[in-house]
Amino acid sequence: MSQQVKQNILSELEQLPLIDPHTHINPHSAASTTLADIMGYHYYTELAHSAGLPKERIEEEGLAPKDKVGRLVEKLDDLDNTTQLSWLIEIAQEFFGFQDEKITPDNWENLYDTALAKMSEDDWEQQVLKQSKLDQVYLTNEFDDPLAGFDTQLYVPCLRTDDLVFHFTKSATRERLAKATGVEAGNAASLKEAIGKLFKHFTENNARACAISLPPTFSPQKVESTSIDPILKKVTDKSELSGTEANSLSCFIFWTLAEYCAEFKLPFDLMIGVNRRVYEEGVYQGQDLYDSRTSLYLYKELLNAFPTVTFPISVLAPTSNQELVSYSWIFPNVVTNGHWWYSNIPAHIELDCRARLQAVPQSKQIGYYSDMYKLEFALPKFSMYRRVLAKVLANDFVIDRGWSEERAINLGKTVLRGNVERIFGGC
Repeated sequence: MSQQVKQNILSELEQLPLIDPHTHINPHSAASTTLADIMGYHYYTELAHSAGLPKERIEEEGLAPKDKVGRLVEKLDDLDNTTQLSWLIEIAQEFFGFQDEKITPDNWENLYDTALAKMSEDDWEQQVLKQSKLDQVYLTNEFDDPLAGFDTQLYVPCLRTDDLVFHFTKSATRERLAKATGVEAGNAASLKEAIGKLFKHFTENNARACAISLPPTFSPQKVESTSIDPILKKVTDKSELSGTEANSLSCFIFWTLAEYCAEFKLPFDLMIGVNRRVYEEGVYQGQDLYDSRTSLYLYKELLNAFPTVTFPISVLAPTSNQELVSYSWIFPNVVTNGHWWYSNIPAHIELDCRARLQAVPQSKQIGYYSDMYKLEFALPKFSMYRRVLAKVLANDFVIDRGWSEERAINLGKTVLRGNVERIFGGC
């Protein structure tokens, strides 16, 4: 019975058009042009490197796309058990008519050529959007992005602020801010003015959120402008800041972002708990790892200070998910958001999804985002999540609690799409 109920629910969820609320898509080159764009995704390069493929063979300068794919294929047999490889097979089967169960040294070249021909079609991007049932794709835009040359109703901007908060001491960051806003941020007042201009620019171009990824030790606190002015003077004088001064500057900028989120009525996406460059010899984007020592308690001052700002929060560790469930249970402005990065495999998704659906108001859950860099990944990633969601809905709600299938399906549609529209104002 449970399998049939799951299939009935899944069939309905598969018909739902999607809004992907967090990606790294380049709207000027959204779809892949070769199979190397797909297999160059950091999941495959880091797993192949972990399985023994030398970094130099993956990242050799001037390496042709087809040669890169050929080298990665050498390690696919070692990755055969992984969820990530199942995404690749599903892409190959659904988009390129691949008939085999595995990509091997004997069949990969034919797949490469077939994919290349398909990707060369003029409407390939539109084909992928249609087959993936994507209505909107949310972006991750650098703060100085002009947001020009693409349809912001389809590819929705999001103001990404990591560089502002954690790298403002770099002259390049300050120069970018001055060029984007026309404001030289030499004191607290001018820095606030510049950030306000960023929010105006982004919201005028249909931005729906501000976002940042945060290290496990960061604890946002309100810092008065008077204490920031001498710190900014040291920055402009190119004097080295103490650790305390650097943290105060980061907190001031972060708090200013939250203030403008309140003013411009933008959700503030927080992705909490990532340490950068843990594995310094790793491949590109394969160096960062999470840290279980982080706690949402570090954000209590922020969450209490901005009750009108919605904070969709993503976490990486299983223990952090339990904490996120509790904070979303209590705080009206905290929303559970997707299954981020190292949590994005069915074993973790099922546990996290089950806890959220059992404990958090259904209106406060954003079920999933793809985090993709190329459009082709929306299809297998959302398919994976829908299968897990259908399983949880079938077992926990229809069978265990006696819900009708229709009622469970409506809950699934709420977390898959409805909440994205309501929280971010999509479509």
